[in-house]
Amino acid sequence: MRREHCLVVGLVALSVAAGWVGWSGKALLLPVAFAFPVLWSQAPTRTGAALVSAGYFLAASRGLPQGVANYYEVDLWSGLLLWLAASFAFVAVHTALWSERSGKGRAVRYIIAGVLMAAPPFGITGWAHPITAAGVVFPGWGWFGFATAAAGLAVLTTWLWPAAAIAISGFWLWSAALWTDPVSPEGWRGVDLKLGAALGREGSLQWHRDLIATVRDEAQQGVRLIVLPESTLGFWTPTVERIWTDGLSGLEVGVVAGAALAGRDGYDSVMVLVTSMGSSVFYRARMPVPGSMWQPWRILLGQSGGARAYFLANPVAEIEGLRIAPLICYEQLLVWPFLQSMTHAPDVLVAIGNGWWTQATSIVSVQRASAVAWARLFGKPVVISFNT
Repeated sequence: MRREHCLVVGLVALSVAAGWVGWSGKALLLPVAFAFPVLWSQAPTRTGAALVSAGYFLAASRGLPQGVANYYEVDLWSGLLLWLAASFAFVAVHTALWSERSGKGRAVRYIIAGVLMAAPPFGITGWAHPITAAGVVFPGWGWFGFATAAAGLAVLTTWLWPAAAIAISGFWLWSAALWTDPVSPEGWRGVDLKLGAALGREGSLQWHRDLIATVRDEAQQGVRLIVLPESTLGFWTPTVERIWTDGLSGLEVGVVAGAALAGRDGYDSVMVLVTSMGSSVFYRARMPVPGSMWQPWRILLGQSGGARAYFLANPVAEIEGLRIAPLICYEQLLVWPFLQSMTHAPDVLVAIGNGWWTQATSIVSVQRASAVAWARLFGKPVVISFNT
């Protein structure tokens, strides 16, 4: 029994390390997450598998407690409780599907767990999914690379795991040696802002004029489409639209920016395209942040408010003749928004976020790394814009 306990302790320690390093915010370190299925499969008991799963997920999402404390201006204990609650789906799925029988059965069970954590409803908190690393191990391989990575993860749960680990490591090292970050389309630029919590909350005329001045400065450098972070435009109203269309007068430039669109029973987190000729709302978030934005329990209580989720809607949009895959903030931590968009063969990924509340955490870096990894897997350019 003592030997079994020592094994579990060792596996949990390694799973914590895998989650911590793999999700440190460095794209080239994402393949460390491939260690998770090996450690999960080596657990001697179902309880051990639960502890391994919890260690990996909690380490990977370690920025959540501090982020929650920053966002809600509460003590760290509230963030810790939400952190533990967020891990429930990942731990429950992997615990339920663990089997002491090795071989094909265990591999199939791991594939099922991976699918469940990649799609709603479990995938709503499906952060830290090891399949995200496919773009680092097999850059440019597209759907074949995705399938190869999925098969590799399954084999890592069998007795063939040493051979699979060596093969994956070889591809990883080769990729790292030749690695280049994806670039933006010519004439497109993502602009990062450092405006803190004021972005999206400050809505004065002077505030918008200052943002427009930033856009005009970028336009002087030959940029024809500028991408700004989530929440940049605040609540999108006819007045705000007029301010921006007038402000862009005389410029042959388009601005893609995040905004909130109010409705009768809540609001939508959206992306807006603005030019001097007018504007259009071309994307509504498929998965706003659960809890702080998306609050489905309000409907059950007969209340309104909160952001609406459009789960499988509008996976692509067209701008300047290019099909784009839009992703707002939280969606960059999940799997299904990327995969759904990629089934429509987009030309470019556009990822925006408002990460002022992630101060002292690696959350924004992880979001960027995830977007870069998916872009590299499918050989797509990517435009990223964040506010911190």
